[in-house]
Amino acid sequence: MTTPEKHTIKPAPDEKVVPLMVYLPGKFLWGEVVVKEAIRVSTWLRTNVAPEVLTLFNAKMLFPAGGTKPKPISHTQLSIFANQIIAYHLIPPHQESPDFDPTEPNRIMEPVTLWVDTFRFDGHLRLSALSSVSKYLDVTREAFTSLYDVEISNPLLPDLGILKVPYLIVRQNMALYGKKPG
Repeated sequence: MTTPEKHTIKPAPDEKVVPLMVYLPGKFLWGEVVVKEAIRVSTWLRTNVAPEVLTLFNAKMLFPAGGTKPKPISHTQLSIFANQIIAYHLIPPHQESPDFDPTEPNRIMEPVTLWVDTFRFDGHLRLSALSSVSKYLDVTREAFTSLYDVEISNPLLPDLGILKVPYLIVRQNMALYGKKPG
Protein backbone atom coordinates (compact mmCIF):
# COMPACT_ATOMS: atom_id res chain seq x y z
CA MET A 1 0.00 0.00 0.00
CA THR A 2 1.39 3.41 -0.90
CA THR A 3 1.22 6.50 1.23
CA PRO A 4 -0.94 9.24 -0.30
CA GLU A 5 0.83 12.40 -1.33
CA LYS A 6 0.51 15.33 1.03
CA HIS A 7 -2.30 17.62 -0.06
CA THR A 8 -1.20 21.21 -0.59
CA ILE A 9 -3.69 23.41 1.19
CA LYS A 10 -4.30 26.84 -0.31
CA PRO A 11 -6.54 28.79 2.06
CA ALA A 12 -8.44 31.83 0.83
CA PRO A 13 -7.24 35.23 2.12
CA ASP A 14 -9.89 35.13 4.88
CA GLU A 15 -9.02 31.56 5.95
CA LYS A 16 -6.36 29.82 8.04
CA VAL A 17 -5.02 26.27 8.37
CA VAL A 18 -5.01 24.81 11.90
CA PRO A 19 -3.52 21.47 13.06
CA LEU A 20 -6.10 19.42 14.96
CA MET A 21 -6.28 16.10 16.81
CA VAL A 22 -9.69 14.40 16.97
CA TYR A 23 -10.80 11.46 19.15
CA LEU A 24 -13.56 9.14 17.89
CA PRO A 25 -14.83 5.83 19.28
CA GLY A 26 -12.05 3.29 18.76
CA LYS A 27 -9.67 5.63 16.91
CA PHE A 28 -7.98 8.99 16.86
CA LEU A 29 -6.97 11.20 13.97
CA TRP A 30 -4.84 14.22 13.31
CA GLY A 31 -4.50 16.58 10.40
CA GLU A 32 -5.28 20.10 9.30
CA VAL A 33 -8.57 21.98 9.07
CA VAL A 34 -9.27 25.05 6.98
CA VAL A 35 -11.50 27.62 8.66
CA LYS A 36 -12.39 31.28 8.38
CA GLU A 37 -9.80 33.51 10.05
CA ALA A 38 -12.36 34.65 12.66
CA ILE A 39 -13.10 31.10 13.88
CA ARG A 40 -11.67 30.08 17.21
CA VAL A 41 -10.98 26.42 16.43
CA SER A 42 -10.43 25.30 20.03
CA THR A 43 -14.08 26.11 20.85
CA TRP A 44 -15.53 25.67 17.35
CA LEU A 45 -17.86 22.75 18.10
CA ARG A 46 -19.38 24.68 21.01
CA THR A 47 -20.58 27.47 18.73
CA ASN A 48 -23.47 28.04 16.35
CA VAL A 49 -21.01 28.00 13.42
CA ALA A 50 -19.93 24.43 14.17
CA PRO A 51 -19.82 22.28 11.06
CA GLU A 52 -21.91 19.12 10.66
CA VAL A 53 -18.97 17.60 8.82
CA LEU A 54 -15.39 18.43 9.72
CA THR A 55 -12.80 17.87 6.97
CA LEU A 56 -9.24 16.99 7.92
CA PHE A 57 -6.57 17.39 5.26
CA ASN A 58 -3.36 15.35 5.35
CA ALA A 59 -5.06 13.17 7.92
CA LYS A 60 -3.57 10.26 9.79
CA MET A 61 -5.62 7.74 11.77
CA LEU A 62 -4.67 5.21 14.46
CA PHE A 63 -6.68 2.43 16.05
CA PRO A 64 -5.31 1.97 19.60
CA ALA A 65 -4.95 -1.69 20.55
CA GLY A 66 -2.93 -3.23 23.35
CA GLY A 67 0.12 -5.30 22.47
CA THR A 68 0.51 -3.90 18.97
CA LYS A 69 2.54 -1.15 17.34
CA PRO A 70 -0.11 0.44 15.17
CA LYS A 71 0.84 2.30 12.03
CA PRO A 72 -1.10 5.38 11.00
CA ILE A 73 -3.39 5.16 8.01
CA SER A 74 -3.02 8.25 5.81
CA HIS A 75 -5.63 10.13 3.80
CA THR A 76 -5.18 13.35 1.85
CA GLN A 77 -8.69 14.29 2.99
CA LEU A 78 -11.00 12.71 5.57
CA SER A 79 -14.54 13.87 6.40
CA ILE A 80 -15.84 13.30 9.93
CA PHE A 81 -19.42 13.84 11.08
CA ALA A 82 -19.19 16.15 14.08
CA ASN A 83 -21.68 14.07 16.07
CA GLN A 84 -19.06 11.26 16.15
CA ILE A 85 -16.39 13.44 17.75
CA ILE A 86 -15.76 12.65 21.42
CA ALA A 87 -12.93 15.14 21.99
CA TYR A 88 -10.52 17.36 20.11
CA HIS A 89 -7.71 19.84 20.60
CA LEU A 90 -5.20 21.89 18.68
CA ILE A 91 -1.88 20.15 18.09
CA PRO A 92 0.97 21.76 20.03
CA PRO A 93 2.70 24.09 19.68
CA HIS A 94 -0.36 25.66 18.02
CA GLN A 95 -2.62 27.29 20.62
CA GLU A 96 -5.18 30.03 21.13
CA SER A 97 -5.58 32.42 24.04
CA PRO A 98 -7.67 31.20 27.01
CA ASP A 99 -11.45 31.34 26.60
CA PHE A 100 -11.95 32.78 30.09
CA ASP A 101 -10.81 35.64 32.28
CA PRO A 102 -8.26 34.19 34.77
CA THR A 103 -8.99 37.04 37.21
CA GLU A 104 -12.69 36.21 37.43
CA PRO A 105 -13.54 35.82 41.14
CA ASN A 106 -15.06 32.74 42.77
CA ARG A 107 -13.73 30.27 40.18
CA ILE A 108 -11.54 27.23 40.79
CA MET A 109 -9.67 24.81 38.58
CA GLU A 110 -10.77 21.39 39.82
CA PRO A 111 -8.38 18.51 38.98
CA VAL A 112 -10.06 15.57 37.21
CA THR A 113 -9.21 12.52 35.17
CA LEU A 114 -11.41 11.92 32.15
CA TRP A 115 -11.46 8.61 30.34
CA VAL A 116 -12.33 8.85 26.67
CA ASP A 117 -12.28 5.48 24.94
CA THR A 118 -8.74 4.21 25.75
CA PHE A 119 -7.34 7.69 26.43
CA ARG A 120 -6.70 9.24 29.81
CA PHE A 121 -7.04 13.03 30.08
CA ASP A 122 -5.63 14.46 33.33
CA GLY A 123 -6.65 18.10 33.53
CA HIS A 124 -8.83 20.70 35.22
CA LEU A 125 -12.47 21.73 34.97
CA ARG A 126 -13.15 25.44 35.59
CA LEU A 127 -15.96 25.56 38.14
CA SER A 128 -17.68 27.91 40.53
CA ALA A 129 -15.97 27.86 43.92
CA LEU A 130 -19.33 26.72 45.35
CA SER A 131 -19.68 23.79 42.95
CA SER A 132 -18.21 20.32 42.51
CA VAL A 133 -17.63 18.06 39.53
CA SER A 134 -20.77 16.03 40.26
CA LYS A 135 -22.90 19.20 40.65
CA TYR A 136 -21.45 20.63 37.45
CA LEU A 137 -22.26 17.47 35.50
CA ASP A 138 -25.75 17.36 36.99
CA VAL A 139 -26.72 20.90 35.98
CA THR A 140 -24.81 21.70 32.80
CA ARG A 141 -26.52 20.87 29.53
CA GLU A 142 -23.72 21.70 27.11
CA ALA A 143 -22.74 19.03 24.61
CA PHE A 144 -19.03 19.77 25.13
CA THR A 145 -17.10 20.43 28.32
CA SER A 146 -13.83 22.35 28.46
CA LEU A 147 -10.78 20.80 30.07
CA TYR A 148 -7.66 22.87 30.83
CA ASP A 149 -3.93 22.10 31.28
CA VAL A 150 -4.37 18.54 30.07
CA GLU A 151 -1.94 15.63 29.99
CA ILE A 152 -3.09 12.97 27.53
CA SER A 153 -1.91 9.38 27.70
CA ASN A 154 -3.09 5.98 26.57
CA PRO A 155 -2.39 2.93 28.78
CA LEU A 156 -2.70 0.64 25.72
CA LEU A 157 -0.08 2.65 23.81
CA PRO A 158 2.54 3.78 26.33
CA ASP A 159 4.98 4.47 23.47
CA LEU A 160 2.83 7.46 22.56
CA GLY A 161 4.08 9.12 25.75
CA ILE A 162 2.27 12.05 27.30
CA LEU A 163 0.96 14.92 25.20
CA LYS A 164 0.40 18.21 27.04
CA VAL A 165 -2.20 20.63 25.71
CA PRO A 166 -3.51 23.83 27.33
CA TYR A 167 -7.12 23.18 26.32
CA LEU A 168 -9.42 20.58 24.83
CA ILE A 169 -13.12 20.00 24.61
CA VAL A 170 -14.81 16.70 25.27
CA ARG A 171 -18.33 15.50 24.53
CA GLN A 172 -19.71 15.53 28.06
CA ASN A 173 -21.81 12.37 27.81
CA MET A 174 -19.03 10.29 26.21
CA ALA A 175 -16.43 10.60 28.98
CA LEU A 176 -16.00 9.06 32.39
CA TYR A 177 -15.10 11.61 35.08
CA GLY A 178 -12.76 10.52 37.85
CA LYS A 179 -11.35 12.18 40.91
CA LYS A 180 -8.12 10.91 42.37
CA PRO A 181 -8.28 9.71 46.00
CA GLY A 182 -6.73 11.95 48.60
